[in-house]
Amino acid sequence: MRIFRIRPIIALILIPVLLLSGCGSSTGNSSEPPVYSPLQVLVPESPGKETLGASPLILDISNKEQGYLTAVSDSQDLKMNVQLTAEDGVIYSYFIDPGESAVIPFSSGSGTYQVCCYQQIDGSQYAALFADTLDISLKNEFLPFLYPNQYVNFTPDSESSKLALSIVSEDTSDVDALQAIYNYVVENLTYDYDLADTVESGYIPDVDATLQSKKGICFDYAAMTTAMLRARDIPCKLQIGYAGTVKHAWINVYIRSKGWVDKAVEFSGDSWSRMDPTFDSNSQDAETIQQYIGDDDNYSVQFTR
Repeated sequence: MRIFRIRPIIALILIPVLLLSGCGSSTGNSSEPPVYSPLQVLVPESPGKETLGASPLILDISNKEQGYLTAVSDSQDLKMNVQLTAEDGVIYSYFIDPGESAVIPFSSGSGTYQVCCYQQIDGSQYAALFADTLDISLKNEFLPFLYPNQYVNFTPDSESSKLALSIVSEDTSDVDALQAIYNYVVENLTYDYDLADTVESGYIPDVDATLQSKKGICFDYAAMTTAMLRARDIPCKLQIGYAGTVKHAWINVYIRSKGWVDKAVEFSGDSWSRMDPTFDSNSQDAETIQQYIGDDDNYSVQFTR
């Protein structure tokens, strides 16, 4: 048995969507997001038709072409760790609590992924369970950024999903829907300095808890905005990295008329103001904040969820 000390990659985050079966839906061209009419909240499924591993950890890869796998643990007391290494070299690490499951996206899109799975032995010591290689060909390249996952977790019954669908109508444009959801977040959430000072490694947002408490750290701001946009069938990436030298989370959004934009919300014809709900909601000096968040050099991405 090989024993490893797992470095919790996701635990570095110290600061800061859903699928009903396709009634009236179309996947469309993979170079554009799928179109669902009426709007749908995508729900991941784990039918068990194609799996990897065995007890205590099974990976259900039946819907891998939809952009995700589901990791299921039946351990009573030990954590599991799933690591995906994409062709771009990024290692995505996910920890599964005893008896729990997690949706894990193929965030780097179609391609070959190395999958390595581990079981906790004691504390941060983990033993290798199994490894495999997955060749992923997505049905649509936007699907990983429309479904929920462990970091952006929501369902059709989530309050955040209901809110998103209540504040934007079926015929609302992507730009207007984006602005409405973004404005709601920055106007209704406040930064939780106590949580920022005490947050522990492995923190994962709970979007409905954030909605109820009306406060959070940057990870919560970004996750809640991402969940609401995905519930509205707008592809959104939760970006995790650095703002300057500080760990930070923000979002990128796909606008059908413009493509992927990491400068969003205020569009003046040719340019966008960056969408950073954490900074925008706490700005005492809007001009200074916009100058900072509008400078790409201040941001570096480590992971996309």
